[in-house]
Amino acid sequence: MTQGWKITLIVVAAVGIVSTPLIWLLNSPGAGELAGASIQAAVGIVALVWALFQRPSSAGPTDRVTRTGRASRGGITGIKRPGGRGRGSATAKDTGEADGKNSVSGIDYTN
Repeated sequence: MTQGWKITLIVVAAVGIVSTPLIWLLNSPGAGELAGASIQAAVGIVALVWALFQRPSSAGPTDRVTRTGRASRGGITGIKRPGGRGRGSATAKDTGEADGKNSVSGIDYTN
């Protein structure tokens, strides 16, 4: 869940918790209105707690490479992230062979 959706859900839940039940309860409620207000407040509280416990989605790209070719004379078969840039995950599986100076098979984080 993105941060924007999380904030939106928290605001909507807070408004739902406070607004309608408060309006119902100010008008001398009957048993049905009191039950409805209690249920609506409980649902709003559950939505608020759920939103608070959601973790933000991982920032950055998800790089995956499978069954790459052969690298020679400084080539790369896989993923290159110079200087370790990027906050997303990187996965290299069944990469090809790397022959020659500075050839890389897999993930290269060097400059």
